[in-house]
Amino acid sequence: MTKIQIKENSTERLDSFVMQYYPDCTRSQIKKMIEEGVILVNQKKVKAGYLLKSNDVLELGEYHKEELSANPEDIPLDIVYEDDDIAIINKPQGMVVHPAIGNRQGTMVNALVYHIQQLSSVNGTYRPGIVHRLDKNTSGLLVVAKNDQAHADLAKQIQNKTCHRYYLALVEGYIKEAGTRESYLGRDKKNRLKKAEVDQKEGKLAITKYRPIAYYKGYTLVEFQLLTGRTHQIRVHTSAMHHPIVGDDVYNPHACPFAVDGQLLVAYKLELIHPTTKKAMCFEIPLPPYFQNVLHQLQPMS
Repeated sequence: MTKIQIKENSTERLDSFVMQYYPDCTRSQIKKMIEEGVILVNQKKVKAGYLLKSNDVLELGEYHKEELSANPEDIPLDIVYEDDDIAIINKPQGMVVHPAIGNRQGTMVNALVYHIQQLSSVNGTYRPGIVHRLDKNTSGLLVVAKNDQAHADLAKQIQNKTCHRYYLALVEGYIKEAGTRESYLGRDKKNRLKKAEVDQKEGKLAITKYRPIAYYKGYTLVEFQLLTGRTHQIRVHTSAMHHPIVGDDVYNPHACPFAVDGQLLVAYKLELIHPTTKKAMCFEIPLPPYFQNVLHQLQPMS
């Protein structure tokens, strides 16, 4: 239980104020906690819209996530490779990786538990086998662990940066040379759905290497390598560089001139050490048709 005393009158609502203390909660989850008395004002239940006053004492209880489980669903799954320890999945654009509150069906995990009965249990019943993730509208390669030993080994590789993840993206403007973007990412103070570059004390270190691959009139095809795996990392970094990804309806303020359903960002190559055989493995996929169709509409430049 955390106690906080309001020092001066405020026009801020209770639910808005306490969100900073529950960074992983949605507004509806905050409202539910207030209604259930997990969050109190002066030892009493109040409404979520209560306006804070001077000397109010808030009592913030612990948030307990609702336990989710993934039901098997016969959803087509592009399994690039599979053995007794791992599976390499090519996730399509538009598919969420794992279930969440309000989104329990149609995810990659729902498909996994249907097609692959043996999966690691490290992340519980709603993220079985999931070692790392991709955004809903980012397509490409993911490694899935089929047992806990493989999961631990793969997670350590990601932590030690011996598992290499490469992406291709089409960005606005011209990135003239290779480089590295290093900053701290945290929640955007103006939009809880976004991440932003913030001060060190407010965020987590994010490092992205990049190099231009090809130039088109008005655009650059860029390869990115993640050295860390923060939420929306490449999307935030390209936006901060003033070269947002084409089709990104969250971080690109410009209207997309192409018929796409999300950002043109693909996890096209994955390098790892097999957790059992210890052999180096490399998987690579071609750009999906929707991405190639956009490139065919562009004017190449030398």
